Amino acid sequence: GEAGSRGRMEGNSTAGSFSPSQQFSVADLVVIVTYFSLNLAVGIWSSCRVNRNTVSGYFLAGRDMAWWPIGASLFASSEGSGLFIGLAGTGAAGGIAVTGFEWNATYALLALAWVFVPVYISSGIVTMPEYLQRRFGGERIRMYLSGLSLLLSIFTKISTDLYSGALFVQVCLGWDLYLSTVLMLLVTGLYTIAGGLAAVIYTDALQTVIMVLGAIMLAVRAFDAIGGYSNLEEAYLKAVPSKIVPNTTCHLPRADAMHLFRDPISGDLPWTGMTFGLSIMATWYWCTDQVIVQRSLSARNLSHAKAGSILASYLKMLPLFVIIMPGMISRVLFPDAVACVDPEECTHVCGAAVGCSNIAYPKLVVELMPSGLRGLMIAVMMAALMSSLTSIFNSCSTLFTMDIWRRMRPGASERELLLVGRVMTVLLVALSVVWIPILQSSSGGQLYIYIQAVTSYLAPPVTAVFILAVFWPRANEQGAFWGLMAGLALGLARMGLELAHPTPHCGVPDRRPWLLADLHYLHFAALLCATTGAVVVGGSLMTPPPPSERVSRTRRHPGTSQGYPQLFTCMHHPCSMDALCLSFPLVSCPYNHCLSVPGSCPAASGSQQTTEGLPALRDTTESPFWTRVCSINAIVLLCINIFCYAYFA
Repeated sequence: GEAGSRGRMEGNSTAGSFSPSQQFSVADLVVIVTYFSLNLAVGIWSSCRVNRNTVSGYFLAGRDMAWWPIGASLFASSEGSGLFIGLAGTGAAGGIAVTGFEWNATYALLALAWVFVPVYISSGIVTMPEYLQRRFGGERIRMYLSGLSLLLSIFTKISTDLYSGALFVQVCLGWDLYLSTVLMLLVTGLYTIAGGLAAVIYTDALQTVIMVLGAIMLAVRAFDAIGGYSNLEEAYLKAVPSKIVPNTTCHLPRADAMHLFRDPISGDLPWTGMTFGLSIMATWYWCTDQVIVQRSLSARNLSHAKAGSILASYLKMLPLFVIIMPGMISRVLFPDAVACVDPEECTHVCGAAVGCSNIAYPKLVVELMPSGLRGLMIAVMMAALMSSLTSIFNSCSTLFTMDIWRRMRPGASERELLLVGRVMTVLLVALSVVWIPILQSSSGGQLYIYIQAVTSYLAPPVTAVFILAVFWPRANEQGAFWGLMAGLALGLARMGLELAHPTPHCGVPDRRPWLLADLHYLHFAALLCATTGAVVVGGSLMTPPPPSERVSRTRRHPGTSQGYPQLFTCMHHPCSMDALCLSFPLVSCPYNHCLSVPGSCPAASGSQQTTEGLPALRDTTESPFWTRVCSINAIVLLCINIFCYAYFA
């Protein structure tokens, strides 16, 4: 209709060439200011509710979280601004197959609540590197996992969030991409100081409500603009830009755009990779990543952790309808901008020669949302970006300072540690900004595919080690360490090849090595995980087994912590360093050795008072009624998930 013809008329103008005044009204500004004020108010209120002067209060929100903020926070943590931009962009470029990345999360989230969280609770841990150290002993695996978390944060989290937020500002306000990036960083710094990190889960819950409502409104307007869902496939297949590269087919939409399962050899997202490779990456992200697991560990009890996972899984069913399909509609309405293939034209539209599918979602917001609601969507994007950046910056500087720097300089003063933490944050930001041009040109300009590809080179070895640590008592430290090293070497080799041989532009013959051209990154993830697993098993069988007491105390004991009262007392001592000294670099604690020597804790006599009110990390008992309710809900969720897969396959 009218929106479509307007889109085609404006399709050739650059993404940032609209005059901001025409796009940005007083109503939008009022909405943005109101939204940020509300966010701040929620942040300050929730900070005051929880006592942040104890480890559990600061790091695990007092271990008193109900299921609904946990579920909302799990969803919001995974759907940052990078995912809005990335999912819609990949939908615009290739259709609905990318939905598999969202729907596969259901199985990983249920595994988190039913398998992994009980084990973590029984082990009495707070961080993931700490779990592997407890399970295997030794320092080197903990050091390695901390270092890897830093690498993955720079390559897949900070840089993509920064880039997508800046791209949003560029499309909506017409500002330069790098100016926008610097501005985003300044505002994020202020936001961190004002909001405080204890507030993250509640502000996430607020963001989720507004993100989902805003995305639903935009989706309704988008479907309305093309005449409804029934017209989507036909309109999408006709969405071809006016300027094409002669004698090529890369300007044509994929014929299998509306299919979830694609050819295992020629498909852009082969169903074999989406089933096996993706499950490995999902297990890493949902079951072993600090940012995610931390939210589940803050639950009141195991039933709340399970219900949180179920809620997050239901929310993860939405992106197909509210992000990916609107991305496809954006291509229909603005084919010359979103679907451009000519490198000169693309550089003119969005500054990236490889393609402009990433602007699909912001373009839709700018063109279809009425003033006021447009401001709300921009505020949601900025806030989603900032909340994810603040928690990533905090956990990264923490990991580096406490796990790496303190090992290198055991005698470092508290002042030095704080200074190193701040310098590390600045360095992370600088590295991430430098990485943006590489990110712009990789993976055919599709941000989401870039995130998944880098993850598939670095994360599968961690998945293999965690799965064997939980399920195979015979796995030991030597096997796990050398498995991780072998996996890292293979992953970095593939990543180096990818950087040396980027995806060719439209019309340029593909002369990349077969390892890149013929082995899809999702298939590579499955092979990498299997190889790592084989090395861990081989290495463990060739060396002595781990001590049985070490294994028994890091496995699930139904209902109780099985005779480790001292361990838990020490761990929850307000100034215990080992539980997460990271939260308290200012406190020098006399009890920081008590975890490595069970039973040596000076506070053990007060066992009852200290552990009072801390059921979430002390035991895994549940009421039979709520266990049944959660299990029935999980079965219903699985049925819905399988039905949707079958319908769109």
